[in-house]
Amino acid sequence: MTELVFQRHRRLRKTAGIRAMVKETYLHKEDLIYPIFVIDGENIKNPVASMPGVFQFSLDRLREEIDEVVSLGIPSVILFGLPAEKDAVGTQAYHDHGIVQQAIRFIKERHPGLVVIADTCLCEFTDHGHCGVVDADERILNDPSLDLLAKTAISQAEAGADIIAPSNMMDGFVTAIRHGLDAAGFADVPIMSYAVKYASAYYGPFREAADGAPKFGDRKTYQMDYSNRSEAIREATSDIEEGADMLIVKPALAYLDIIRDVKNNFDAPIVAYNVSGEYAMVKAAAINGWINEKETVLETLTGMKRAGADIILTYHAKDVARWLEEK
Repeated sequence: MTELVFQRHRRLRKTAGIRAMVKETYLHKEDLIYPIFVIDGENIKNPVASMPGVFQFSLDRLREEIDEVVSLGIPSVILFGLPAEKDAVGTQAYHDHGIVQQAIRFIKERHPGLVVIADTCLCEFTDHGHCGVVDADERILNDPSLDLLAKTAISQAEAGADIIAPSNMMDGFVTAIRHGLDAAGFADVPIMSYAVKYASAYYGPFREAADGAPKFGDRKTYQMDYSNRSEAIREATSDIEEGADMLIVKPALAYLDIIRDVKNNFDAPIVAYNVSGEYAMVKAAAINGWINEKETVLETLTGMKRAGADIILTYHAKDVARWLEEK
């Protein structure tokens, strides 16, 4: 009989203890950022139908959510705002008493150690739903939008935001915001740039949650084509050169190759945005009993870490924090 020569890789999988000993990638609470939607009004806790477990909170109901986040050991939140009024230039995005600015102050007063990230964009605040200034021909104007984005970032920093996270994908948005923050005395406030943001079908549930769907056209003239890979490096390079401190890749699940590319090319923290559509698909399948939600989520997020993400922005954060505590 011919002697078979092969490696016995299963030796290191024999027991749970051995598997834990050789485990390469770990998911920690400290890796998590939890998104929160704040809305103008009183006594509001609106469920987002397409995102089970996610709600819109008015300021007077925000305490219960923030206290839970802190009690679970989640170190950071990112805020998205739904204003009472919208206009063509998104005035409420940079008003000193805008809904996001009020929420930042509230959170920092109650939990000063919680890292508060401000999403810096105009789409939730404009009546047309686009991320910049629009002209009479429905073109999204790049350069006039930069001043408004810088104003928004400054107002968020003045309210106490620890990190500014611009998500608009206008050319030059990082340098405009960096110069604006520096000139306003906020040179120490870092920028977590949505550097690599694709025009994706996975954003659908978010647009319900944030009431931010465009009223005409789409965002393909400023968000990236999902077919493109090398373009991600060009975008990230520009943002690093312009002053970005951290880089976001969005979405995450269908873009693990992009996360790895960005990680391999840049010596900066990489954030994977586990977006609303990714969350909604898992939740829907779990509700129908088709998958094990806990194991699926932990596997998915660990895959993002393995691909190169240092930080994960996810709507699953509260559940994950509980599951990690159990383990």
